[in-house]
Amino acid sequence: MTKESFIKKRSYLFWYVQNPRKVSDEALVEAVLNYGDFDDVKKMLRIVGFSRARDIFFANARKPRHNYDPKIKHYFELFFNTYASGNTV
Repeated sequence: MTKESFIKKRSYLFWYVQNPRKVSDEALVEAVLNYGDFDDVKKMLRIVGFSRARDIFFANARKPRHNYDPKIKHYFELFFNTYASGNTV
């Protein structure tokens, strides 16, 4: 599955984007972690790559201002720290 087809099938996650081809990896990770279900998360991790998604998440979540819901942020901090060895879901 390509990034474009993933976004097209989940347009409800990217309703604010005029051109889905221009969605950055950072926006993709943020939208899926905040609003997607776990199946969406697993597919996103395959598309972006586990390490890249983890790095994007931590780079954004550690900023004083970020767009992650506090419960989502806590869950994925635990998730990425647990699976940091590269064993993906």
